[in-house]
Amino acid sequence: MYRKLEKTAINIVQKAIQDLGWEEPAEIKFEVPPNPNMGDLATSVAFQFAPILKRSPVEISQTLVEKIELISPFKGVESKGPYVNFFFDTEIFSRMVTESVQEDYGSLENRDEKVILEHTSANPNGPLHIGHVRNAIIGDSLARVLRAAGFQVETQYYVNDMGRQIAMIVWGLQNLDYQMDPNGKGDVEIGKLYFEVNQELKTNPEIKQQIDTILKIYEEENPPELESMFKEVVSKCLEGVENTSRRMNITHDAFIWESKFVRDGSLMKILNKLEDYTSKNEVLYLDLTDYGIEKELILTRSDGTSLYTTRDLAYHLEKSENSDIVVDVLGSDHKLAIDQLKVALGLLGGKSPEVVFYEFITLPEGSMSTRRGVFISVDELIDEATQRARAELDKRRPELSEDEKENIAKIIGVGAIRYYIARLSPEKHIVFKWDEALSFERGCASIQYAHARACKLLGKANGFTPVEVDVDALNFQDLDTLEVDLLKTLARFSSIVTASAQDMRVHSVAQYALEVAGAFNKFYKSVPVIGSEKEVLRLLLVDKSRITIRNCLDLLGIESPVSM
Repeated sequence: MYRKLEKTAINIVQKAIQDLGWEEPAEIKFEVPPNPNMGDLATSVAFQFAPILKRSPVEISQTLVEKIELISPFKGVESKGPYVNFFFDTEIFSRMVTESVQEDYGSLENRDEKVILEHTSANPNGPLHIGHVRNAIIGDSLARVLRAAGFQVETQYYVNDMGRQIAMIVWGLQNLDYQMDPNGKGDVEIGKLYFEVNQELKTNPEIKQQIDTILKIYEEENPPELESMFKEVVSKCLEGVENTSRRMNITHDAFIWESKFVRDGSLMKILNKLEDYTSKNEVLYLDLTDYGIEKELILTRSDGTSLYTTRDLAYHLEKSENSDIVVDVLGSDHKLAIDQLKVALGLLGGKSPEVVFYEFITLPEGSMSTRRGVFISVDELIDEATQRARAELDKRRPELSEDEKENIAKIIGVGAIRYYIARLSPEKHIVFKWDEALSFERGCASIQYAHARACKLLGKANGFTPVEVDVDALNFQDLDTLEVDLLKTLARFSSIVTASAQDMRVHSVAQYALEVAGAFNKFYKSVPVIGSEKEVLRLLLVDKSRITIRNCLDLLGIESPVSM
């Protein structure tokens, strides 16, 4: 909604600039002022003209305002210091917002651009833990935002099935007297074996050579029995990972196994294309000093086997060829690797990926390690969140049935985890604290509760059917301040989606969801709805709030319960 109003305001300013005979700037930006007394939309375009016209921004803004000719839905404009502030006609604006919020609100026009977005891609050597979950939540939420913004999105999980860690597990199956529980969760059982192999390595370091041999044979000879063991290990682990992901409302469109790029010859083609740029001593490498990168990119080991980075290069080239935009979600420790990869991709004619780097999650007691067996799995995280939500429901809603409590508790628990992580910029480090993440009084639960409140209020309104309401027949004059504030908040949703997709950041969506819930709760607590003179109009505002909260939470992969 605001996007449409911004375009109108831009057109108004452009015409004034043309009438003044000034050269139009490349871009005219508008923003929502922090104080409504300063207008509904404001532009600082006067600053852009100051060095050109050799006049103060204050004087320029005054000159612009004198030339501006307002059109609907604007009713006023003023110069406030260097800013030009526009004011809506409240009645027209409110009607426009109410009409624009339909069930698909927040979904923008389709774009003929395909995005391949890779996220999660945890090594298949154990269950997902909270060290992985930030990647998965950011990636899945970003995919949802990009789809809402009109992009064609395919999410991929890159499966590291040729790594040393998998060879370690295969060695364990061959050499340790270890029996996996056939009824246990696959990723958990694989993780236990991986831990045992690491313990064995501490005692017998010479095992490393045996593991290297397994890896070399798997890559170069790939005997059927060994291939079967690698596939069994990885598939068993991925089955558990997928199960956990679904509990978090996360799915992937495709799983791309890295061995594919060795088996189909892609890797060798890349090495051949890079031949003119590579050097060799004990290993084959790219010298990147001419590109400002001191550390060389190693392409093969001394025994001739490929590295993860080399196979990742082949994978990125494939993504580049099959999409318009490549997006990776990666931990901040991958920055050097991505800089190296981008240079190599450039030499191969591939697209440079857009990368969302995130800082890690730690526990208050320290960092996590799959190798050391020190982590909280995502399954444990979900179970704990669900139990805490269930305990709160037992206190708050004892009249609910057991099934209702269990279902709502799962929705609240998963929502709490996803929101707690999505709400912060990825550049910020997170120390995971149970009491903060699972608080019933703030965060996601308060947003979900606002949605449930709206549903409950609508359920009390006998005979009210939003789609049958004639908006043109409603009286939007003399709206309560809280009604106007709510409508202004609702109107920003499409702009939030646009900005989130452009910035490749989802925390703005999470923060906006909290703003909508806050605006609705203020309205709910202070403005009478059922039985009031404006019952139909206010019920419509309740319904529009319900839609906006639901659609906003959906972008974060969070369900909106109708009862809490």
